[in-house]
Amino acid sequence: MEKKLLFNENGSDDISKRKLIGGDTTNLLNLNNVKYKWANGLYKVMQGNFWIPEVVPMLNDEKDYKNLTKEEKQAYDETLAFLIFLDSLQTINLPNIGDYITAPEVSVLIAIQTFQEAIHSKSYAHIVESVIPPAHRDKIYGYNMSDKVLLTRNKFIASIYQGFTDNPSEETFVKVVIANYILEGLYFYNGFNFFYSLSARNLMSNTADQIRYIQRDEQTHVALFTHIIKTLQNENPGLVNSSMVYEMFDEAVNMEIDWCDHILGDKILGITLKSSEQYTKYLANMRLNALGFRDLYEEPEFKVNPYKHLNSQAGEDSEVKANFFEARVTDYSRDNVIDKWEEI
Repeated sequence: MEKKLLFNENGSDDISKRKLIGGDTTNLLNLNNVKYKWANGLYKVMQGNFWIPEVVPMLNDEKDYKNLTKEEKQAYDETLAFLIFLDSLQTINLPNIGDYITAPEVSVLIAIQTFQEAIHSKSYAHIVESVIPPAHRDKIYGYNMSDKVLLTRNKFIASIYQGFTDNPSEETFVKVVIANYILEGLYFYNGFNFFYSLSARNLMSNTADQIRYIQRDEQTHVALFTHIIKTLQNENPGLVNSSMVYEMFDEAVNMEIDWCDHILGDKILGITLKSSEQYTKYLANMRLNALGFRDLYEEPEFKVNPYKHLNSQAGEDSEVKANFFEARVTDYSRDNVIDKWEEI
């Protein structure tokens, strides 16, 4: 694969010839004529999600943090460290993917996602500065290197991203978008549920508020890469290899379970290693189904969400959304973004 030209005077903006990758785009962002109609709807939702981390006060969490158990503090710190790494990696890598997207309406969405990932990094910085004691803040950022379990997880996704950067080909491109989909659709969510479980006990509610904003964005990122992968399947039959997809998902799931055992285990009220495994495999099946693949984990227990009781904490009912997002969510639809996010 070769990067698209910054400006290709000999290219064509004819939508009948437009392709997601490998097209002959002029690279002019003509957004009046689009081929992928789903991109217009997703653009409106992503644009409407703008928010600023500093508007969320953190004073209550500073007090709550001092009263967490030793295990809860460790889980809070290392979950925060992992989320910081994920969004840092996304901010840096998404432009690498965008360099090969030859549909302008999709290029714009990649740019919006990149901006949102940077906002998430600022949100985590706001949390660290507001909640974590000054002497401990640098340690939060260091966990991604010092904790071997966390480092192994980070290297799994990062190595795939680096592989595409070093050797851009159709095969490595497919791997990098699947890895992105796994990161956005699987890796964040046990961390999110940890914060929601604390909030359900009236602890660290300000952090949960920040996470609700972040999760609202992540749902659209999952939707974006669902469409990208399905478009690749449609335009390039055979390019998305099911064996490779299942293998990547299975490895990611096993790493997620190992991490949950390491940092959450049975030490956090409301969370067990069994529920973490059930939720991770349930989520993996759901993400695979959205791409048109069968369940990877076929046992009945992996078809049920064990954390459904945390939906209200995640802002997934209208009353909570209205109270939290206030006037900013008048165009935000849970039905579109959460229940039917693959159809956006």
